[in-house]
Amino acid sequence: MRTIAISGSGSGIGAALRVRLESDGARVIGVDLKGAEIEADLSSADGRTRACAAVLSQTDGILDGVVACAGLGPHLEDAPAIAAVNYFGAVAWLSGLRAALSRGTAPAAVAVSSNSITISPGADGPLMKACLADDETLARGLARDGINAYAGAKLALARWVRREAVSAAWAGAGIRLNAVAPGVTKTPMIEAGLASKTLGDAIRLLPVPLSDAAQPQQIAAAIAFLLGADASFCCGSVLFVDGGSDALLCPARP
Repeated sequence: MRTIAISGSGSGIGAALRVRLESDGARVIGVDLKGAEIEADLSSADGRTRACAAVLSQTDGILDGVVACAGLGPHLEDAPAIAAVNYFGAVAWLSGLRAALSRGTAPAAVAVSSNSITISPGADGPLMKACLADDETLARGLARDGINAYAGAKLALARWVRREAVSAAWAGAGIRLNAVAPGVTKTPMIEAGLASKTLGDAIRLLPVPLSDAAQPQQIAAAIAFLLGADASFCCGSVLFVDGGSDALLCPARP
């Protein structure tokens, strides 16, 4: 039986992934603000430390998979918290459990990024750079609105995955690290965004060649693939699962 830890397991993509993995026979350790085995707030350094410590305690320090799914949406007014959770919380979660993965069987980790990393103007800006420089104080200070904070943090997360996946600590230890970049997905986060006066119309107008939005189960299937044996040669990949929005809007991006 594989043991997999998921942050953000209480709703949306994380909840769908939990159902998928458990139906395949895995043991899942979930972390969320409420309704999970471990209740923790990844917006703070203390919350991140406690979350990782609790997972290690419940698994005897051995994991086969880790997924960083917890995230805050761009509709929130607390932009600094978006940067804190979506980048620093995700990186602390993955890094804090890396050693446990090194003791697991065919270990793999997946970070949930977003297709906003290519389609949001300004994502590749000062906030993204502050995240990659591991300067949380500066990143929080640069997070002046939800859209900027969300896209910048998610781009930084994808680039962190690309950078770290090939390192001695990850690939060198036999741990596969990859990311998914979902598009519009029918989750509570998107529902809140649709209700937003500033974001609702933008979400509705985003072209999705295959349909209007993904189901959480479709994103969960992509994550399960990256965790599994069929993706055994994937390392540092960012898999777009967005119904073609990135390909339509950014056709020159290979």
